[in-house]
Amino acid sequence: MMSGTAGRLEGGAGAGAGAAVTRKFGYSLLYIVLIAVAALQLFPLVWLLFFSLKNNQEVFNLPALSLPMNPHWENYAKVWNVGNINLYFFNSVWITVVATVLTVIFGSLVTYAVTRMKWKGSSFVLGLFMVAMMIPVHSTLIPLFSIFNKVGLTDHPLSLILSYVAFNMPITIMILLGFYYALPREVEEAAVIDGCSVNRMFFRIVFPMTSSVLATTAIINMIYNWNEFIFVNTFISSDAYKTLTVGVQNFIGQYTTDWGAIGATLMISILPILITFLFLSNRIVEGIAAGSVKG
Repeated sequence: MMSGTAGRLEGGAGAGAGAAVTRKFGYSLLYIVLIAVAALQLFPLVWLLFFSLKNNQEVFNLPALSLPMNPHWENYAKVWNVGNINLYFFNSVWITVVATVLTVIFGSLVTYAVTRMKWKGSSFVLGLFMVAMMIPVHSTLIPLFSIFNKVGLTDHPLSLILSYVAFNMPITIMILLGFYYALPREVEEAAVIDGCSVNRMFFRIVFPMTSSVLATTAIINMIYNWNEFIFVNTFISSDAYKTLTVGVQNFIGQYTTDWGAIGATLMISILPILITFLFLSNRIVEGIAAGSVKG
């Protein structure tokens, strides 16, 4: 009897030890895979950094991942001071911020009206915004250019802001929908009983409650606006309103191309988005998870 019990205990201990070893091996394998994927994701950034510190001869004569023989940090000074990248950087910042703020505010207003207020046509309006997600951007370039040309907005930053807000509204509303549906109505009912108006209730109560999902939509909008190229290249012709995405063309000449300067420009354009994503990546996941649950 005692020997049988001892045997079962030893067998259970052996199985537990085997499971622990298997678990450790699984975690180790998972970490190796994740490290390999992270290295693969970082490869373009490392290559671009080395690329930006080379001159034309080193770009074509040295291996892609080789360190430059003499790092040309002056490439960054050249693009910032001579290539007007400082102006393009400032334009990218303020246009991105303005378009993002307007999109988040208007998207929140539309989502609140559709999900929290009862009125005829709310489903139809929501359907229009969702259908707009299926419209290809390139198919709207000529109509938009014609409209902006007639109203005098070509070569004006307002054409970019209006385009960014219009094309980002559907995805912004889609992210906000689930979160707004899940908001407890008791909070709004208590505010109405206390005499709170609809406008005040939205800006003082509902809007702050959605801060996590608003951070997600703001970051997604910011990344799109910062990296956008086709609208800037189509609507803007003067250097005064160009952004970083088209500013790189300044270093492409008819006969020669300054590849090191192009790499430095691309590196400068990537850093703000990269830093923002590193600090706010948790908010993106949190907001998407919060907006994906209804009820």
